[in-house]
Amino acid sequence: MKTRRGTVIGLAGAGAALAAGALWRFTDVIVKHYPPTPYDDVLARLQDRAQAIRLGKAALHGLPGFTPAAAAASLRAAFGAGGLSVAATIDAVNGNLAEAGGWVLPQSVVLLSALAARVSG
Repeated sequence: MKTRRGTVIGLAGAGAALAAGALWRFTDVIVKHYPPTPYDDVLARLQDRAQAIRLGKAALHGLPGFTPAAAAASLRAAFGAGGLSVAATIDAVNGNLAEAGGWVLPQSVVLLSALAARVSG
């Protein structure tokens, strides 16, 4: 009887783990999944992609010649120094600022947000 009880508990636990994994992977309930893009290595630096998309939509109005490939290349070069926070700090110290939605932000933050907005559709 103890063997049957252990088997049932093990099967129930495995079923719960499978259900949780499927919920995480195939729905947007736990984590928002975005379609793959050629710029996922750059977009992975975002903490909150939904908020970056909102900021990026405002930023795109001030970037008439914006191209995703050029922005991604520029961001890859900037991130070589250590990530978004380092790139944003360097931009702020050097005066590389841009306006987006009434906010004055480091250029790397604006470009990353605009890239997220452009590839999101």
